[in-house]
Amino acid sequence: MLELNEDLKKRLLTEQKNEIIGHTIYSKLSNIVKDPGNTKILKQIAQDEIDHYNFLKDLTGEEIRPNNFTVQWYLFLARTLGLTFVIKLLERDEENAQEIYGALEDDIQGISEMLRDEEEHEEELIGMIDEARLDYVGSIVLGLNDALVELTGTLAGLSFAFQNTKIIALSGLITGIAASMSMGTSEYLSTRVEAGENAVRAALYTGISYIFTVVFLVLPFFVFQNYLISLPVTLIIAVVIILLFNYYVSVAKDLNFKKQFVEMAGISLGVSGLSFLVGVLVKTFLGIEI
Repeated sequence: MLELNEDLKKRLLTEQKNEIIGHTIYSKLSNIVKDPGNTKILKQIAQDEIDHYNFLKDLTGEEIRPNNFTVQWYLFLARTLGLTFVIKLLERDEENAQEIYGALEDDIQGISEMLRDEEEHEEELIGMIDEARLDYVGSIVLGLNDALVELTGTLAGLSFAFQNTKIIALSGLITGIAASMSMGTSEYLSTRVEAGENAVRAALYTGISYIFTVVFLVLPFFVFQNYLISLPVTLIIAVVIILLFNYYVSVAKDLNFKKQFVEMAGISLGVSGLSFLVGVLVKTFLGIEI
């Protein structure tokens, strides 16, 4: 057995753990995907990963079990956010493995073959990325962004104008539902004119993402009695939705997360602030009390 110093053994054990986790994830994903070609690719990658694990185990002399939570988390993401999202995350892991194996290539015989395998895995994973829902990210962005901007603005304006959480919640909900149908219809007509993706599916993605956002933004006004509590909670929810969605898109579409998040959050919160000011001015100058 090759004599390993403490630092090198630690690095190898880390990669050994990643390899056994990767093997388990790829094996289970191969049972989920429907395309026979993708199933074959995932099974081959899983086999390579276990071969890598066994190679590293011979070097370290230690047995490692996969982290079940990590495996289940990836499977959960695959079922909820789609195979493409998980493939992108795994692709990043393959890139990290390439860097580590590249640094060890001169120190350990046999690492070169593993490095070549990891490079092939990345290319194969990229080739698998073909998922319908990514074709409709534009429609989802339209629904989410419009709901976030319009509803946060509307709820902020209504908060000071009405100062009654139940009236604010009902007004926001009715406005949101009507707007979701309007946005869905507009997306349907727009997509048909462009002769691009399936118009009905594009409309559904827009409308569903819109109504999903509306429900979460309005919810605090049904839960809390004080609008000064409800509004900040709504704004926090808006930021969380923007955060999660932009993380998803940044991974799936290889976009700059920070730039996308700051832009979308800035627009939504900026409109909310202006709308709240409009509510203050309307109530002050019109003198209407509810």
